[in-house]
Amino acid sequence: MVQTYLKHGPTEAFGLVASASSNSYYDGKFAYVPALEDVLVWDVKKGQMLSMWHESGHRAEVTYIARSPQKDTFAVGYADGSVRLWSASASSVLATFNGHKKAITALAFDEAGTRLASGSQDTDLILWDVVAEAGMFRLRGHRDQITAIQFVSAVSSVPSTSTSRNPGFLLTSAKDTLLKLWDISTQHCLQTVVAHRSEVWSMAVDAEQKLIFTGSGEGEMKTWRIDHEAMAAGLHENENGEVARMIYPIMTLPLSSKHRVSQITFHPTRPYLAVQSHDRSVEIFRIRTEDEARKKQARRMKRAKEKKEQAKAKGKAAEQEVAEDDSANADITLLDLFTPYLVVRASGKVRSFDFADAESSAAAAKGNASIFLALANNALEVYSIPQPTKSKEDAPEATRLLSLDLPGHRADVRTLCLSSDDVLLASAANGSLKIWNMKTLACIRTMECGYAICSTFLPGDRQVAVGTKAGEILVYDIASSSLIDTVKAHAAAVWSMHVRADGEALVSGSADKDVKFWEFEQKPADSENPHSARLLSLVHVRTLKMTEDVLSVRYSPNGKLLAVALLDSTVKVFYQDTLKFFLSLYGHKLPVLSMDISPDSKLIVTCSFDKNVKIWGLDFGDCHKSIFAHDESVMQVAFEQSDARDGIASGAKQTHYFWTVGKDKMLKYWDGDKFELIQKLDGHHGEVWALAVSHHGKFVVTGSHDKSIRVWEKLDEPLFLEEEREREMEMLYETGIADTLNREDAPIGSGAPDADGVPNNTPAEVTAVSKQTTETLMAGEKIIEALELADNELATLREYEEEKTNGGLSKQIAPPPRNQVLAAYDLSPEEYVLQVVQRISGTALYDALLVLPFGKVVSLMHYLNYWAQREWNLILTSRIIFFLLKTHHHQIVANRVMRTALIPLRKHLREGLRKQKDTLSYNLAALKYIKRQSDAQLTAEFYEEKMDEEKVREHIADGKKRKRVNIKA
Repeated sequence: MVQTYLKHGPTEAFGLVASASSNSYYDGKFAYVPALEDVLVWDVKKGQMLSMWHESGHRAEVTYIARSPQKDTFAVGYADGSVRLWSASASSVLATFNGHKKAITALAFDEAGTRLASGSQDTDLILWDVVAEAGMFRLRGHRDQITAIQFVSAVSSVPSTSTSRNPGFLLTSAKDTLLKLWDISTQHCLQTVVAHRSEVWSMAVDAEQKLIFTGSGEGEMKTWRIDHEAMAAGLHENENGEVARMIYPIMTLPLSSKHRVSQITFHPTRPYLAVQSHDRSVEIFRIRTEDEARKKQARRMKRAKEKKEQAKAKGKAAEQEVAEDDSANADITLLDLFTPYLVVRASGKVRSFDFADAESSAAAAKGNASIFLALANNALEVYSIPQPTKSKEDAPEATRLLSLDLPGHRADVRTLCLSSDDVLLASAANGSLKIWNMKTLACIRTMECGYAICSTFLPGDRQVAVGTKAGEILVYDIASSSLIDTVKAHAAAVWSMHVRADGEALVSGSADKDVKFWEFEQKPADSENPHSARLLSLVHVRTLKMTEDVLSVRYSPNGKLLAVALLDSTVKVFYQDTLKFFLSLYGHKLPVLSMDISPDSKLIVTCSFDKNVKIWGLDFGDCHKSIFAHDESVMQVAFEQSDARDGIASGAKQTHYFWTVGKDKMLKYWDGDKFELIQKLDGHHGEVWALAVSHHGKFVVTGSHDKSIRVWEKLDEPLFLEEEREREMEMLYETGIADTLNREDAPIGSGAPDADGVPNNTPAEVTAVSKQTTETLMAGEKIIEALELADNELATLREYEEEKTNGGLSKQIAPPPRNQVLAAYDLSPEEYVLQVVQRISGTALYDALLVLPFGKVVSLMHYLNYWAQREWNLILTSRIIFFLLKTHHHQIVANRVMRTALIPLRKHLREGLRKQKDTLSYNLAALKYIKRQSDAQLTAEFYEEKMDEEKVREHIADGKKRKRVNIKA
């Protein structure tokens, strides 16, 4: 009989406030921040998570977030090169765009929110049509990762008679030190500027689109001027015969620090420019108008004059003042317009910042602006920027308004432990210990601690003991969330602690080569009140000296043995009562990091730096099996506890299933009797340090370097090892096919331009957007299956009709039975094919059509003709026809058979599209007429009402008064 296991599946990740993988967005109330593969929406003031944008099965990290001018839509870029459009109100995906091969690094919407530009580490720039959910084109030209994108529209002073909208321009910066201007209408690069000596990390364009600011890796910020007249004129030569430039350098602005300029942002409504050129601070510049700058200059001249007069009065030479006077008469430069105002200093390393779209009412009343900082240490902060004042005494300072950091650790989660009833989880990192409710996943207690390495709940689940790097054991009371005892236990790091199964003793192992034994002593929490809750304190009983550092200690569940793992890669087993030596387990090449003894005390499993897990018998110390378990060091191992309640009910025997976690970001589930890998679970984005297994065998919890804590629950779904291995192989095969289809280097001898091993180093500047994924391959297969089914059905019917007309069949014979699928849906073959094609998402449609062999394209053309004739979904029909004609142009021209299908198709499609055009034109004319009527009526009302000043004042005053409204029940 085949052994079955129960599957484990991931549930929600928690312990994250914001990850450092992407930028964040703040609208004045809600913060939209990355949390590894999800996006979290926080109400920063309340410290409450409103929603989590999670797509099940998608594992890639969020790398960029951009909001559309249509406020409900967000574009989110991921590390696998995909872009998803999310609806903020519904927390669901509207569309998925696949076109990039590497992580998305920049996204930008145009003014209307109908087009989206995406830049990536693969150096490509892709323009997407958000409405049609399709890629428009791919632009190539950069030689390194694109860092910023901005849509720019040409504003010409010369009036134009054209009514069509100008598609506009794109401005991009990249790590290849270049700044490029692209013309969207011609799909070509108009100008390339070598912006800096080193990588260009950031770029911003002012609201009037006249100035460009770029920041480099060397801490340099440059300004550039955009010539809109030259942009409107397009590429042309000037008098000297040179191609006219559109971007001109102005000057370099000085910054307070010389670190990488990682972000430059203009405030959407206020005259502020923010620049991040230091890890922990953001510099705010105040933007003055020319009038303000001139006034300041006049004041400077006045002061210079006064000084001059004073100097003359004292009879001193006044050369210096004359020089100053000359400088004051100089023209206004950008330095006069952009003046340093203040520096916002954060409590940690800043990952990104954002200005609030709409200020909160309190901040707006004071005239203050808010700036939101997402920190790299899993926290969010909001600072208030005060309004400029005329007083010179007090320099303006940013004040912290809000801070959100409690729902997560500032550092890696190093240790986890569960209470005996699985209700509470304690997690500890460098600096903090947090207690979580496992039902709601809410953080209910936060306590300060040192660098925590190991932890355990003490008997009774009222207290938690934490072992630190300094050699202390800290005992915390959960109810009062206070530190009640600090035990100076060891002289070096406490690597491991374990409570004996009977709950009477605790053992600790340390880098000072000691194993210490502790007993629990009960004392009342309040010495004056004998009936108060009793707290446990640790009493040192005895010490076992070892020859090497102790890395792990473990009691056997039957309480007879004690296992000690040492730095010399061996594990020594002692009798726990007499501390007499029993066994030595040697075989690991590197030190054992963790171990566990099975619930029946028969097996011990050890995991090591050498990436291996070894299973040993505790009777003779023989190694049953050595398994190469992970691709990196195996950090922790733990046997699954079978639920005692289940065992009593069904008489089930104790299992030898165990869990391992490693630095390869994986959690693995093993059968210790058959030495088989049961299940591989991936989800973490960093090394997994900590593992805690439920005492009832219902779930397992892992903590990682990515600061997230994840719970993996046991499902009721059975798992068969053969099926699991097959599924893994299938996934490998499918991704392999997609990767080979996406390869740009053609096989040798295929006749492609660079197929003979000599690379063609000049790829086309503009290409179509396509990327094969498993989804598009499956969609293509579905179309092929539908076409085959429909073709067979039509061929059978045609045969029957021919036989009937030729007299081969009598009229009484019934027609052949319909295909079962068509009969079930009650559809004709043509309707069925249309239904299958309609179900494919717009973003995957073109890539799915590329999968079709030419024979199937010919077949699809006949169905397209039928749909055009019936006017079924004309928009989709037209899209497919034009794409197929563009893609298979050479074969279609060369194929005589296609002529018979294309001529009627042209006739039917023209008729259908003409009808659509007439309907649209009629509706558009009607809407224009309604608009004209409305405008005329408003104008008439304006001129008819002749109001004098008093009436106008009365009218305004009435508007301010509160009106009484009668509400009828």
